[in-house]
Amino acid sequence: MLSCGYKEEGNQRISITGELMLVRTQAAQRGRIVTQGRLTSFTDPGRTLVISALVDTGSAYITLPNAWRESLGEVEQLGEVEVEMVDQSVRKGSVCGPVRGRIGEFRPIAAEVLFIDMAPDDDGEYEPLVGYIALEQAGAAVDMLGHRLVHAKRVDLK
Repeated sequence: MLSCGYKEEGNQRISITGELMLVRTQAAQRGRIVTQGRLTSFTDPGRTLVISALVDTGSAYITLPNAWRESLGEVEQLGEVEVEMVDQSVRKGSVCGPVRGRIGEFRPIAAEVLFIDMAPDDDGEYEPLVGYIALEQAGAAVDMLGHRLVHAKRVDLK
């Protein structure tokens, strides 16, 4: 892929290749699992967002900053929800979708995305999240010893 431009979001530089938006975040800190993800609009398959996201099994959704919402084009807003943050503050978020998703090399999924107002970190980068719903849909499981995602052997129906 040849890069044909850049878009600035705060201090974060986002490489744009055609309609593909590539977002690079800092490498994982010790004890954190970061995975690559690819989200594509069903209504406009040329609108794709490629991200590095923190795996957060305490979060339900794939969670992205509102600043990136337009990168997927016209994605239907399915509803608004109240979101309790790790600091116990409450914010409003928009559940949108579906989008075609791919987490690493796991099975492709149709997923909902939660967009929230998210402040960039000190380096101007956002921290998108991959929650447990998308992980289970994709057949991904967390290997706590190896700090990585692995293929789940079975689908849990208990």
